[in-house]
Order: sequence, then structure tokens, then C-alpha cells
Amino acid sequence: MYKPLFNQRKALRFRQFTRKGYALFACLGRVVTIGVLSVATLKSAAATTADDVTVTDGNTASVVVSDDTIDKEARLDDVEVTGSRAPLALGQAARMVTVLSREDIQAAPVQSINDLLKYAVGVDVRQRGPIGAQTDIGIRGSTSEQITILLNGINICDPQTGHNAFDLPCDISDIERIEVLEGPAGRVYGTSSLVGAINVVTNDRGKEQGEFATPHSAEQRRGKRNVEARIEGGSFGYLSAAANYSLTRGQSVALQSLTSNPLPLTSTISASYTRSDGYSRSKAGALNSDYTGGKVFYQGSYSLTRGQSVALQSLTYNLLPLTSKISWYAGLSMKGFGSNTFYSAKFDEQYEQTTKLYTAIKGETSGWINFSPSIYWNRSYDRFELIRGSEEKVPFNHHRTDVFGVNLNSWFDWVLGRTAFGAEFRNEDIVSSNLGEALNEPHGNYKVGLNRSNLSFHLEHNILLRRFTLSAGFIAVKNTWNQMPFTVYPGIDASYRIGDNFKIYTSYNSSLRMPSFTELYYSVGGHKADRYLKPEELRAVEGGVKYQSRLLSVKAGVFHHHQRNTIDWVMDTREADPVWQSVNLTRVNTLGVETTLNCQLSTLNCQLSYCYLHQSKDMPEHMQSQYALEYLRHKLTVQLQAHLFGKLDLTLCYRFQDRMGSYTDTDGQIQLYHPYSVVDARLAWDADTYSIYIAGNNLTCHRYVDYGNVRQPGLWLTVGAKYHIRL
Repeated sequence: MYKPLFNQRKALRFRQFTRKGYALFACLGRVVTIGVLSVATLKSAAATTADDVTVTDGNTASVVVSDDTIDKEARLDDVEVTGSRAPLALGQAARMVTVLSREDIQAAPVQSINDLLKYAVGVDVRQRGPIGAQTDIGIRGSTSEQITILLNGINICDPQTGHNAFDLPCDISDIERIEVLEGPAGRVYGTSSLVGAINVVTNDRGKEQGEFATPHSAEQRRGKRNVEARIEGGSFGYLSAAANYSLTRGQSVALQSLTSNPLPLTSTISASYTRSDGYSRSKAGALNSDYTGGKVFYQGSYSLTRGQSVALQSLTYNLLPLTSKISWYAGLSMKGFGSNTFYSAKFDEQYEQTTKLYTAIKGETSGWINFSPSIYWNRSYDRFELIRGSEEKVPFNHHRTDVFGVNLNSWFDWVLGRTAFGAEFRNEDIVSSNLGEALNEPHGNYKVGLNRSNLSFHLEHNILLRRFTLSAGFIAVKNTWNQMPFTVYPGIDASYRIGDNFKIYTSYNSSLRMPSFTELYYSVGGHKADRYLKPEELRAVEGGVKYQSRLLSVKAGVFHHHQRNTIDWVMDTREADPVWQSVNLTRVNTLGVETTLNCQLSTLNCQLSYCYLHQSKDMPEHMQSQYALEYLRHKLTVQLQAHLFGKLDLTLCYRFQDRMGSYTDTDGQIQLYHPYSVVDARLAWDADTYSIYIAGNNLTCHRYVDYGNVRQPGLWLTVGAKYHIRL
């Protein structure tokens, strides 16, 4: 289930002592382990031979575990999520981050990563097609263009359009957790995070399985291998298969509470294939919601510690403190899907094909100053067919976008607290058949294009007292598009802890978003774009209270967003032949209330969440909005996870949504959105090496409309199995 979490507690291990007065800041709100552990003490631990402890050159210590009967350590490190530029421990951060954990992902009755977000109360998931064919995701009344989608902290948003922002190159089984930061997130994730950000973190399986009997054995040199496979099928010709393979090499030992450094080298590769006949047909009888797609994802990491450390319960000794880690990622996503009436109610055999390439390299170093640099390049292809397979009737739309970025974030502790600073350069380029200015040298289907660059600098400082946290900073942005000058967007967060269970928090933040290439230049097929659109800007205030105990967690908050120059596609219904026009609305105000209650017992976990939104806008009644003013007035979610008996678990999910706004149907009549309820369930037998499950979506078989004329499927049943083996 979704859990609202503050940044998690991370143990601090003293490498050396200092008499400086500001040293206290380093350990506020953190678990501190100190002590001097001699080699003689190590030799008296529960190892079984005289070779259990060795010393080399007086600087490093290694521990050999030769007793196979001793249980290996099963300690899990706390999850660290990002609600600020500088990492803060549990109870320190003022902003809330909602996290969907790996356990919640495995138990959810869903077929795609997009479906996972439906039960985050502040997130609006509008699917035009199932199994992740195309999904528009908003936060707190926003459009899909107004949030940032990240993969392992790397911005993968497509500047062409927000419709393709969630084309992730990884399978649902690759996900470790999903973090949702609600409200302006420019200080944390950059300029496209107008109303929030979603960070998808993949699972480093190799690192999990990196424990060996001895640090110099043949098994260690070969590496530890881990294999997983999944297959499932169901309604409407649905079939999905996925497999992954992970390998870990390096040194690691574990002896109950006696541990050494983690393994330095891990590699994981995964692949998946999904297809479906779809659940609807066109008036001519052809399939128009079919889907075929595949994904390949690779990730690796290498950790280097100059010196080694050992820990015995609360005693820790580090000989050389400098550590560094480098991670690299590469992914490919390809899919083609029937788009029935996605973009026009007059054509019910539309089709779209997209391809995304994803590459990134990230580094981390720790010391007096902590650095986290990254470099990434993404390429996306998009081909849209208004009449499927008939380019001679209506030309296809062809687009290719390239995004290159370099990012540096760093932070350090000093007498006045913790300070973070850094910069990012991001270049966005498109060549297209209809988006942009005329190219000097047209090639193939690409006749026009556009290039723009974004440069930003950020600075943040955190004051950490015993019960009070203050975090303030800004991001300064300059974009080459439309000769935008440097503009500063500030923010400040504060929280106060009352006792051990209560916390009150408040914040003020601001951000901006540049128009997408589609909003600037798409002027075909009943659309008229404005190339002179201004950037969107948002100012937001928020306040709330959180209570957390061992069994009960309650969070309640109130927020107000003020948007200027909000970009939307609108239609003047008074015109005889109206067209959709991209415009800057003068302002949109959003008032919202959000609350979550979670109760966790030994065999039962129940969560209830509710969000209420009210938007006001400066727009005449005769203007119909396509995105910005179609928001969820009410959203209620109830989730129940129960352990029945043996290894049998049941997950029940209920969702009620009431959307504001309207759409024009195939007969030209304006229709209001109607409230609806959806019930999903999953029953699974989860053993150590395998899992067998059956899931049902929309058990009440309600054919609701969540986006324009795209009616959603009724009952969808899925049966599947997973198998896991360690080699």
C-alpha cells in the first residue's frame, strides 16, 4: 500500500572524532554507532577458525566466515527517498513523500506500472488504453504535461508531448519502489516539475543476492546469479512474459550482526513482451484497441571503498572513509497500439507506434563534500496514424526527439546545518513532419524541427534542530526558447515535531514548466497551436499534520495552488466549425484537502485515503477545456491486504472517482463526466521460489468513461505465475 513517509533514518558511523561545535549537526535525528573494535575482539567473535580475521598492512581487515550453519544476516537498509536536494533522515524532512514499496507492487492487482499509481490518492491516472498503452498522469488537478517522470532520478520526460512521458523501458517486475512528491518540485527535480514528480526506482537484484561464504572462494569469483521468470494471460487475448538475470561479483561477508562492505559489482538484465487483442472494435469491425510491446532493460553498478569497515552490533570501525559508486543504465521500449478515438471522435481506427531509448550514468562520492553527478541521453520515436495503415488518405505524423542532460548535485555539513548546491544543463531537440520550424536540410519524413536548451542552478540550506526543521532554497532557470532570461523560483519548508508521534508541517514553493513542442506547433487535424505560448508558473502553500504509531498512521493536509499562464487546449463551442487551440489561461486556482489513514495489524493492513479538489478559472462558459479543467473533484480509495492462511494472501482495492469537465461525443453532443466506482482483487499463493495468482480488474464490469470518448473495458481477468531461482 501507499505509505506517506518522511526521508528514512540512516545510520551515522563516526570515522573520527572532532571537537568542533558544529559536529553535533551531523548526528541530529540519526542512529549513531561509535566505538573502537580491535582485531582481538574480532577474533573472539563467533567465527570458527584462526583464519577468520586477518590484517593486511595494518590498514585493512577481512573476515572469513567458514561455518555454513550460521544464519546469514537478514538486515535491510532503510529506504531513502528524496523530498529535498540534501538527504535528510526520518523525522527531519518537512515535505512528505508518498512511497509505493516493493511489497505493495507485488501484491497489487495490476498489469502495468501505470496502474500502480491509481491508488495514490493525489494522483490522477487517465488511461486511454489498458496495459500501459497510453496513460496521462496528473497530480493534484494537474495535466500530464505538468509533472516530471523520473527513472532512478533521471528525467525521462518527452518534450514532444506528455502523453508519452510514462513510456518506461523497464517491466513492472523490475521496480523496487515508486516515490511521489506532490506540489511544486522544481527545487528537487528541476523545472518541469510544476505540480509534482514521480520517481520510479528499479531493483538492483544482484546487490540483494550478493552474499558469499568466503571472500576468496571460487563461488565468489564466478559471481552470484539470480534468475526470475513471469508469465500471465487473461481476457481479451492478453499475454505477458518477462524474465531477468542478475550477476554479482566482489567481496561480502555476513556473520549475524558482523558485516563488511557490500559487494562492488552488480549487473542485471531483463526483457518482457506483452500483447492483447483489445476490448473494442471500430464501426467497420476491425480491432482498434489492440496492443503489442516489448522492453529490454540493463543496469549495473560498481562500488569502491578505499579501506574496509566492520561492524559488530552497535560498534563500528572504519579505517578509510572515502567511498564511491557508479551506476549505469540502458533501456529500450517499443510498442504499437490501436488508438481508436484517442485524439478525434470522428476517426475510430487510429494507431500509434512509439520507441524510446534510455541511457544514463550516475556517480556518488562521500566525504567532507558529497557529490552526485549524472549524464543521460534519451531518444524517442513517435508515429501516429489517423487512419490506420492509410497514409495516402491522411499523412502520418512522424517525430524524433533527443534529450541530452548533465546534472550535478552536492551537499555538505557545516556549523549552520546542511547545504546543497548544484546545476543542470538539458538540451531538447526534435525533428518532425509537422512540429517546429523549417529545417535547412530536410531528410526523410522530417521537414521541420526545433532545438532549445535549459540551464538551471539550485541552492538549498537546511537548519536541523532537535524538534524543528527549516529548509529553504531556490532554483534559477534560463531557457533559450523565446529568449527567456534567468528567473528565480524560491521555496521554503518547515516542520515541528510534537512528542514522538506528531508532526506539523507547512511549505511555500514555486516552479515553472516550458510548453511542449506539441503545444507550440501542432496545427493540423482540427488543432491550432500558438508558438508564442508563455511558460506556466505556479505558487503553492501547504500545511498539515501527521500522526504515526506502531499500528496507526494518519496524515491530513490542506493546500492551495495558484497557476499563472496555464496552458490548455480549448474550443469555442459557439463557432460553426470549432477547433482546439492551445492558449495560456490567465489563472487557475486549486484548493485541496487530502487525508490518509493506515492501520496495520499482524495479518491485516487497511488503508483509506480521500482527496477533494476545487478549481476556479478565468474562462467563459462557452469555452470547452480538453485537459486543465477536467480534474477529479472527489477521489476515494480503500485498500485491504489480508493474509488468509498458509501462503495465501488476498488484496482488495476499491476506488471512487468523480471528475469535473465535459467532452464532445461522436454525435457532436456535449457530455458530462459521471462518477464511477471500480473494485479490483488479487488472490495469490506466495511460496519462497514461486508464486501463483489470479487477479480481477473492474469486478463490477462498469464500462466507465475516464477520457473523452474512450470507454474503458469491463471485467478483466488475469492468471499468472512467477518463478525465482538462485544459481
